[in-house]
Amino acid sequence: MIRDFLAAVSFLTRLPAGRWFAFGPKDVARSARWFPLVGGLVGAIGAAALALLTKLFPPFVCAVLVTGLVAFLTGAMHLDGLADTADGFGGGRTPDDVLRIMRDHAIGSYGGVALVLAIALKVVSISALLDARRAVTAIILAPVLGRWSSVLLSSTQAYARPATDTAGTAGAPTRLVGKVELLIATVTVVIFALLLHPLAGLVSLGAVAILSAAWAWICRQKIRGITGDTLGACIEASECLVLLVFLGLRL
Repeated sequence: MIRDFLAAVSFLTRLPAGRWFAFGPKDVARSARWFPLVGGLVGAIGAAALALLTKLFPPFVCAVLVTGLVAFLTGAMHLDGLADTADGFGGGRTPDDVLRIMRDHAIGSYGGVALVLAIALKVVSISALLDARRAVTAIILAPVLGRWSSVLLSSTQAYARPATDTAGTAGAPTRLVGKVELLIATVTVVIFALLLHPLAGLVSLGAVAILSAAWAWICRQKIRGITGDTLGACIEASECLVLLVFLGLRL
C-alpha cells in the first residue's frame, strides 16, 4: 500500500516521493486506486496555505497564490493536458490530426484561451468562497474528485494511441488501470465526501460522474478514446465544476 501510494504521489505531483523507489507502468497503474488520496493531499496543502495567507492578504490575492501553489505542486501537468486537448480538439479535423496536434508542445490559441478560462474560473471561485467562509472544504474536495475522474475514465475507456506509440507519460499506465483501482478510488472519494460535506460532496460526485461520462463520449467521437492529455483536461474541468457546485449550493 505504501509503495502504491508513493507511486501515485510521484506520478501526480512534484513531491520527492520517488527518490526511494523506481516505479514502472504497472506500479503507476496499480497506484491509481490512491489518486483521490493524493488529490486530498494536494488539497490539504492548498487549504493550509490558504489559512495562512488569509491572515495577510485579501481573498482575491489568496486565491491567486493558492491556485499557483497547486499548479506548482502538480507540475502544471493537468493544465498542460487541458491546453493540448483544447488545441487538438479545436484545430484537428480527423482523429489522427487531433492526436498530432495534441502531441505538439507549443500552445496555440485554443489552448491559451482554455488555460486563461480555467485559471480565472478557479481564482474567482476560490475568492468568492473565501468571502463566504466556505473555501477550505471545496479546495480539498476539488482535487480529490478531479483525480477520481481520471481513474474512472482510465478504467472504462480505450486508449486512443496505438500500443506502440510512446507519446505522453500516461499512456502505458492508463492501459493497465482496472476495476479494482476504480472501486478503491470510488470508496475513497465517498469517504472524503461524507467526511467533508455530505450534501455538497455527493452532489459534486454526481456532477463529476456526469461530466466524465459526457467527456468520455466526446473523446470517443474525436479520437476514438482517451489520452493522458484528455485525462488532464477532465481533471481540470472536474475541479472547476466542484468549485461551481459549492458556489451554486451556497453552503
